Amino acid sequence: CVSAVGQDSFIPPDGICWVSVLSCLLLACSYVGSLYVWRSDLPRDHPAVIKRRFTSVLIVSALSPVFVWTWKVYTGVMPGPSLLALMGIRFEGLIPAIILPLLLTMVLFLGPLIQLAMDCPWGFMDGIRVALDPWFWALCLRDMRWLRNQVVAPLTEELVFRACMLPMLVPCASPSTAMLTCPLFFGVAHFHHVIELLRFRQGTVSGIFLAAVFQFSYTAVFGAYTAFIFIRTGHLVGPVLCHSFCNHMGFPALSTALEHPHRLTILSCYLLGVLLFLLLLFPLTDPLYYGLPTPVCTLASVPSSLCIS
Repeated sequence: CVSAVGQDSFIPPDGICWVSVLSCLLLACSYVGSLYVWRSDLPRDHPAVIKRRFTSVLIVSALSPVFVWTWKVYTGVMPGPSLLALMGIRFEGLIPAIILPLLLTMVLFLGPLIQLAMDCPWGFMDGIRVALDPWFWALCLRDMRWLRNQVVAPLTEELVFRACMLPMLVPCASPSTAMLTCPLFFGVAHFHHVIELLRFRQGTVSGIFLAAVFQFSYTAVFGAYTAFIFIRTGHLVGPVLCHSFCNHMGFPALSTALEHPHRLTILSCYLLGVLLFLLLLFPLTDPLYYGLPTPVCTLASVPSSLCIS
């Protein structure tokens, strides 16, 4: 085994945890707050609302590295890797970072993918032709909801909640603790949907809050997974692609699978996907593929299994 954290482990300055947590909280509030700087009576899926929110959230995301730089200056942390490398923007190990984490996530969704393939009226070659058709992608790029769900939200959320927050959290705790803490900011940030659901009376109050609790749980678990990928690979691109893929797939429709004519096959694929995912989780995210040590692991004050090949 090769350790990414050497004998001369990083020693965090006193009080760094309070500064790190407050910085992450301020960054999360800035991201969510940017969605509400525009006054509008239109629902969140209206193209005009989406375009305005694109503007504000892209500005906050572009400024988010300033939070990390300010935190670094204030705390006196002087990491070896550059600021961009700490945020997962680097060339070393880029190709594996594009392919392997997405492949791992697709393995987890083996059941839903098989179910989609069975229910899809298109043949395999029809799907390939559509995927290679530039007009198809032109239509997607003109669809504001598609752009939000597949491009802007994955890119900005992973940049803010993973690439910027994890370098600030890892020095004051172990990478494992940071991996579990970071998603809490991400999950709480999604509670803002409750405001809009209540505002437009889209369901009962109890139903809306139950949905919010479920969404918090789901986004927190997903956030821990993408934080795991970020720490293990040291790249931003993997979490972004996995986030986009999961947004496209949505939460697995188990109830539909149970009622499907081929439910035994589909449920077997669900189980096989989960087992293969657990089996491949560490091998496919081995830091050896992405360059040892991964930049964020150089900030770890104690050795961690997440940083070891």
